[in-house]
Amino acid sequence: MAKLPFVFGPLAGVAPGHEFRNRLELYGAGVHTQTQAGISARQGEGAASIVLSGGYEDDEDFGDIIIYTGRGGRSAESNQQVADQTLTGANLELVRNHATGLPLRVIRKVEARSGSFYRYDGLYRVAAYWAEPRKSGHRVWRFRLELLPDDWGPSTNSAAAASAVAEEAAAYGPAPRRASTVLRVVRDTAITRSVKLLHDYHCQVCEVQLRGVVPYAEAAHIRPLGAPHHGPDILANVLCLCPNHHILFDLGVFGIADDFRLLGLPGRLIIQKKHLVGAEFLAYHRAYCYEPQANAEQT
Repeated sequence: MAKLPFVFGPLAGVAPGHEFRNRLELYGAGVHTQTQAGISARQGEGAASIVLSGGYEDDEDFGDIIIYTGRGGRSAESNQQVADQTLTGANLELVRNHATGLPLRVIRKVEARSGSFYRYDGLYRVAAYWAEPRKSGHRVWRFRLELLPDDWGPSTNSAAAASAVAEEAAAYGPAPRRASTVLRVVRDTAITRSVKLLHDYHCQVCEVQLRGVVPYAEAAHIRPLGAPHHGPDILANVLCLCPNHHILFDLGVFGIADDFRLLGLPGRLIIQKKHLVGAEFLAYHRAYCYEPQANAEQT
């Protein structure tokens, strides 16, 4: 079989509800690039899709919410859980989706009188994960998946995410908006993933890299995306920050001068030569977001 591109997110021409006769059709359409495994993942990048086929007795499917059991520990002969699962391989990549906000395509196997078929049911996010002993007595990894809005955004392949560093539009306007109530991580884009990779998940203020199973950092928009600011979702308008400094920056506790001195905090912003921060966005933040404190330490 020809090797297919590895794509995260929606696929052109494949809408929720699209039906496929078998796993080979799923593979041929690029919806799930595994002909047998239930998780399609790429090491170090994340998982792109899963197939719910009733293989794990602990799976719980409530439609918009799925409690999904990770891979591993099953007997090939009996199909029963015979060993503990580990947080490695495809299971670790599902954790990466949780940390980065990457969406996950969900396909369900449907049993009908005329036979079985597979149905693409849209994009989900990995909202949480944990380990627990289940019906078999063995420990398994569990993932809470939550359905995303239909208009989550365009598809992204791994090459496009990397090249986003060098490809910014010459003209920009307000970032696309959608009416939905979701967590901020869902809004992650190729741009925000790129800024984290450029800084290796180190905060540009304190240099801290938070590490759990996978490294974690947050992308902070300098000129905010939401009304009334309408900042653009481009690399020049994004910083890589730890959660603490992200909140402080959004609250206007500190600002950044054009020469990258921190205002309201000691020190300077850490710069990476491939990440050009826009002076116009820093100026906007100083004018409309930064609130100097009388006792703030300046350098």
